[in-house]
Amino acid sequence: MTFSSFLKVAFTALSRNRLRAFLTVLGILIGVGAVIAMMAIGNGAKAKLEEQMNSMGTNMLFIHPGTVTSGGIRQWGAGQRFYPSDVKAIKQNCPSVAYAAPTIQRVETATTGHENWTTQIIGVSPDYFIIRNWNVVAGRLITHQDVSGGALVCLMGQTAMQNLFGSEDPIGKIVQIKDVPLRVVGVLAKKGETPFGQDQDDCIMVPYTTLMRRIVGTPNIGGVMVSATSSKTIPEAEAEISALLRQRHHLAPWQPDDFMIVSLNAFVQMKEAATSVIMLLLGSVAGISLLVGGIGIMNIMLVSVTERTREIGIRMAVGATEKDILLQFLIESLVLSLVGGILGMILGSGAAIVISKVAGWDVVISPGSILLAFTFSAVIGIFFGYYPAMKASQLDPIEALRYQ
Repeated sequence: MTFSSFLKVAFTALSRNRLRAFLTVLGILIGVGAVIAMMAIGNGAKAKLEEQMNSMGTNMLFIHPGTVTSGGIRQWGAGQRFYPSDVKAIKQNCPSVAYAAPTIQRVETATTGHENWTTQIIGVSPDYFIIRNWNVVAGRLITHQDVSGGALVCLMGQTAMQNLFGSEDPIGKIVQIKDVPLRVVGVLAKKGETPFGQDQDDCIMVPYTTLMRRIVGTPNIGGVMVSATSSKTIPEAEAEISALLRQRHHLAPWQPDDFMIVSLNAFVQMKEAATSVIMLLLGSVAGISLLVGGIGIMNIMLVSVTERTREIGIRMAVGATEKDILLQFLIESLVLSLVGGILGMILGSGAAIVISKVAGWDVVISPGSILLAFTFSAVIGIFFGYYPAMKASQLDPIEALRYQ
């Protein structure tokens, strides 16, 4: 028999019991659909995480001052302080550090002639924009001259700009923070949310010297943002900074650090680990659905062999070989699983798109996930259909003809 003949017989046999065939296909359909939908959601979450991490900056380290132990919990914000001289020392003495920027943040209310908005006021240096991969869509960035002179200038984040100026062009306008007038010299490009849900565009940036001297009135900075020379040198940069700060803070070998260095990569790994666990759990449920669907195929094929015992005997009597019978039932099993797989791909892709529209989640339906699901459904059909097909091929022709 040719392959087309096997297929014709398979569809004829399956069409005799359409409801039974549909219910068998349903198990594979749900399993494959669930796999594709889960993989699309997982890939979308991973792509979104990478986008958010890239928006925050490259090869970043955050250095927070004043790590202390309170009630057995390590926290920052008390004790030792950082100063601009610490940033200068890091840039000069740490070979693995490409850029270092002092940061100081306060939540203040900014006002214009007719609007006010409470937002993050961030004191920065020019290195900050290099580390964060952040540029302006209008105007200019803060310069070294602005920092050295404590200039009364500022940059507007997109969210703060919309709330203070609406559709007006803010360049050259005056924003007041604690009665300090700041001239808007630039509008920052949109960044969106961080992986932690914070709106990065809800901010106003000023030279850190201006924020320290004119608005806050403090000689110290809030922390240091560092970019390593590459992703591979992040551990080296962390070790160099730690050794330098311990030396500058005159810490004995037995004394704990009075600062905390946090790598952005650590947050990425934590987020990816949490996402992987969730996807593993969901994937396990989808895998169980496929397993149940495979068992359903085996069950229906065993019933089919029993019902068609006499037909098998007649086929053998007119010259069909064991191989022919084996292939016939194996192809029927494969047809069931592949039909379920194809319908499952359509269902899974559609479900992922609906989830994206309704829940607002990012989904990525990759060709790899489609191919994997199709291959898996074929393997299910062959694996669970082999035993019934082998049982049919090993029937005794005489006994099969006598079967009632």
